[in-house]
Amino acid sequence: MKTKFVNGLTKILGILFITGICILNVASQQHALAAGKDGFRVGVIDPQAVIEKSKAGSRALAALKEHAQARETVMKNDQKELEGLQEELKAGESKDPKLSEDEQKRKQERFAQKFQAWQKQGQDFQNELGQKQKDLVQEYMKKIEEATSTVAARHGFDVVIDKGSENTLKIVLFSRDGLDLTNEVVKEFDRRFK
Repeated sequence: MKTKFVNGLTKILGILFITGICILNVASQQHALAAGKDGFRVGVIDPQAVIEKSKAGSRALAALKEHAQARETVMKNDQKELEGLQEELKAGESKDPKLSEDEQKRKQERFAQKFQAWQKQGQDFQNELGQKQKDLVQEYMKKIEEATSTVAARHGFDVVIDKGSENTLKIVLFSRDGLDLTNEVVKEFDRRFK
């Protein structure tokens, strides 16, 4: 049911977006005619590609990946420690059945506490990584907007639309050659934000 709701919401958002573009196109064509322009130019870019292909974006993504790998290493080391404790518990039960109930209970409680701490740490790391990724995208989207504005003005584009990607909502299904400004924006981005 949740999937149907999300799919329905996605379709509605897509329809609203396309309707908005159509209205924008009509209004802009009327404005262009009033201003004496011949036409209305729409360009497209792939912001994800700008981040991945630009020098500063590549460095930021590499730093984010390095941070994630460091956290993953900590989690794996802690997981090995937990596995060792679990083996110790199993071995203690089979080797020494006379192990006092209190001793066995303390070991089980210690394992349970460490396991809960490990799970919480994993959630904290995931939240931290998600926040870092969100901050990175917000910071770079502002920079991409600046670079895109410059490129659009230079080439006479009235509107530049985010193409979307396979990982997100694909907004532009087709664009004529020459309308994709991604490579130009990458160059401008690298020039501005070394």
